[in-house]
Amino acid sequence: MNEKRSVCPHDCPDTCGLIVGEENGRIVWVKGDPDHPFTRGALCPKVNHYPDRVHSPRRLLHPLKRIGAKGEGRFEQVTWDQALNEIVQKYREIIDSHGSEAILPYSYSGTMGVIQRSAGHAFFHKLGASRLFRTICSSTSEAGFNASLGSGPSTDIESAVDSDLIILWGSNALTTNVHAWPFFLQARRNGAKIVAIDPYANRTVQQCDRHFALKPGADAALALGMMHVLIRDNLLDHDFISRRTVGFDALKERASAVPPDRAAEITGLTALDIEELALMYGRARAPYIRLGWGAARQLKGGMAVRTIALLPALVGAFEKKGGGITRSTSAAAKLNTALLHREDLGPQDVRTVNMVELGRALNNLDDPPVMALHVYQSNPAVVAPDSTQVLKGMSRPDLFTVVHEQFPTETIKYADFVLPAATSLETTDIYTCYGHYYLMMARPVIPPLGESRSTLSIFQDLARRFDFSEDIFRQSEEDLIRMIVPDNSPFFEGITYERLAQCRAVRLNVPDNPWDLGFLTPSGKVEFYSEAMKSQGLDPLPDPAPSRDEQHVGKYPLQLITPPRHYFLNTTFNEVDALREKAGPPTIMVSPKDALERGLENAEKVRVFNDRGEIQLYVDITDRVGPGVTVVEGVYWPEFMPGGCGANRLTNQQPNDMGGSCAFHCNLVEVDRVG
Repeated sequence: MNEKRSVCPHDCPDTCGLIVGEENGRIVWVKGDPDHPFTRGALCPKVNHYPDRVHSPRRLLHPLKRIGAKGEGRFEQVTWDQALNEIVQKYREIIDSHGSEAILPYSYSGTMGVIQRSAGHAFFHKLGASRLFRTICSSTSEAGFNASLGSGPSTDIESAVDSDLIILWGSNALTTNVHAWPFFLQARRNGAKIVAIDPYANRTVQQCDRHFALKPGADAALALGMMHVLIRDNLLDHDFISRRTVGFDALKERASAVPPDRAAEITGLTALDIEELALMYGRARAPYIRLGWGAARQLKGGMAVRTIALLPALVGAFEKKGGGITRSTSAAAKLNTALLHREDLGPQDVRTVNMVELGRALNNLDDPPVMALHVYQSNPAVVAPDSTQVLKGMSRPDLFTVVHEQFPTETIKYADFVLPAATSLETTDIYTCYGHYYLMMARPVIPPLGESRSTLSIFQDLARRFDFSEDIFRQSEEDLIRMIVPDNSPFFEGITYERLAQCRAVRLNVPDNPWDLGFLTPSGKVEFYSEAMKSQGLDPLPDPAPSRDEQHVGKYPLQLITPPRHYFLNTTFNEVDALREKAGPPTIMVSPKDALERGLENAEKVRVFNDRGEIQLYVDITDRVGPGVTVVEGVYWPEFMPGGCGANRLTNQQPNDMGGSCAFHCNLVEVDRVG
């Protein structure tokens, strides 16, 4: 038995250190690395099943060519040479007839490994293909946060042990950030209260000291209502405000128009609830906010995040040990990825397509139309919004589609060629993180199974067939890691390839309080009033208006949010039978009041619908949601959904207010009995 270190590659803030047991080329077990300073030897329920995933009978191990109609999922096995030669031939034909912009890459975070995740960028830039605006998850949250506090690193989660009030705002930590929870529990043992702000009582909420169940999309109104109380009762750090902020007088005027009773009308909370939360925050010695992604997944999500991010400045929490706010730690871990992406290799006036609008791109773009879709590190048939339109586009007989995949997802059913992708335990990569300040390199634990190959090797082979001669198309993973480790960032001082090559967690040089470095806004201060937002035609001050699914207002009465399910990560881990069994059947949570009005019975099959589409689920009548709110946890593969349609049939392609992300939590629907 051999034991080797590795890293969890999935899109999660924890980026766990792993110890992997290998015997005769097979993964026998996976455990947490006890030497990792943040994850400390613990794993989530998903990654505990990693051997089942790597060696799943569902693994795709050979190149495949479609022989049936699109959507049927019928293929024949072919050789790598045949697959790559035919792909190159088809791409040349498309370029000759429609131009290179008719080819659209589509990728995101199937792995968080920087090399494999970025492996196709240089190829498509050299090809002159349409560029993809990779926005679907965090761009809105980042844009809103940066408008208030700048693009620097945020509060270290580990420092929350010294807080006396922890607010989990739109963060189901026990499902999506599980290794943060021990730090919060340590703070509780020291006397802190843990408060949750979330539209429903999820797994984490049930372990908190207090829950404020606001309506979906009302986060900015709640934050402004809190600001009103803080200013009214003079629970302010005037010294911090004068030294390190701009626009306080304008904010004061705006907040004066949002007293608790007005905020209550928008949020669904009571005025007393809002008073209580504001007073808890204002009177705390060192209040800390863990800001999740829930607030950003609304049409006005950028404004929501911007407004929440201003709260610590009013009470001076940025300068109090244990206080502050965490959105993402990724700003400190910026590698020189421009050297991987090589935008300089192709023309600079190429069109850009927002990945959120894939359905529109496939069905409506012209001059030229999208004639080829190249998918890797993503499952757009299920995860992209308004999937009815996405599948309509992917079903086009004239669309040529290539998919790199590990498992038979819904997306491959529409592929002309399927290229088997290696897993993270079969490749070399470097992993940064957005939930802590450590990074790690990992080497293969086993060789790639079957004929699967790394994403990098696939694109380098395609580049050779196009006679691309640049070094980027020949360098190994190790060469590329050496190249992108920055030598001019203070956060990387003393961090070398040689240290990383030991495959142990390496701490970035981030101070205990990153805010001591300043705020990387245009003014260098916290911006209550943002001239940059004004120049973009946006409200320069926080706006309490709620997000609304305008297409369906007055037509459908129930608000639907689609947060993560405990045993899945987006669509990943659907392929592990044991985890799918633990997750249970796909359900929709409905309040007892709403169920009674519709004559619904618990566990019966229901149809959930709006003008975008319809899906079927099993109803879960529960007081974990309030009247008017419904919750569908997790993204099941359509083959595991009653009726065969995924949840994103109901979501909107319209990009959010800032950053262009998707409003996954901004949907109005109706629920009715099937038949």
